[in-house]
Amino acid sequence: MTSESPPPGQAHRIDTTVPHPARMWNYWLGGKDHYDVDRAAGDQFSQAFPDIVHIARLSRHLISRVVRYLVTEAGVRQFLDVGTGLPTVDNIHEVAQRADPACRVVYVDNDPLVLTHARALLVGTPEGATDYVEADLRDPEPIIAAAARTLDLTQPVALMLMGIVGFVSDEEGAHALVARLMDALPPGSYLALWDGVNVVTGEALDQAQEEYNDREGVPYSLRSRERFGAFFDGLELVEPGITSLPFWRPDPDPLAELKEVDALVGVARKP
Repeated sequence: MTSESPPPGQAHRIDTTVPHPARMWNYWLGGKDHYDVDRAAGDQFSQAFPDIVHIARLSRHLISRVVRYLVTEAGVRQFLDVGTGLPTVDNIHEVAQRADPACRVVYVDNDPLVLTHARALLVGTPEGATDYVEADLRDPEPIIAAAARTLDLTQPVALMLMGIVGFVSDEEGAHALVARLMDALPPGSYLALWDGVNVVTGEALDQAQEEYNDREGVPYSLRSRERFGAFFDGLELVEPGITSLPFWRPDPDPLAELKEVDALVGVARKP
């Protein structure tokens, strides 16, 4: 927070001496929920890799397009969003429940600041349901158990992993963790996943990421295109397949500049 004061009752759980990815992301998006340490780390990263601010904003537009597709074309009415981040405009439940007020959404994050803001700001429609779970992607069983309290796991669910799996390395079993979550969902469910890669920028991005990882933040792994694609093994990718963020079903806008960025996205159905 720009006031440097954690929410009441949360001060003992929020470390304001170490940059946090959700707060840095909020800073790049132009939000207000960040501290000096997050702004300093965000500025250092963006100076080395200026495109990160563009990617942050592209990711927000992407989420809206993905959710609209899942509700209006794929017929999904349930969403499990792991790694929610701080609330901003057009959050998942807002987009989904605009299309169908009966949509149900479970938000999951391991940051108490995120969950504090989520409970206060992410209020859904009376016809649907919105719930909030404090849990970590590295421990999928509590996520599945908590999701089952709000979602019907016999009916299709969209698992949303939007910019989060880079915080879990291959050595920590990122692919197996995603597979475990998908295993808990029935056929007809979807995996929607975007994450950072290094396919355009090269050394500048690698250097910026290494410098960030060497500091006291939460390290992030830039995967290759092949390792990113492996998250969708056994699933049926929907068109246009795995692609750079701006190219996934872009909204018609003749003034929009479509260029490849160092982030890939895929949406796939569980057969």
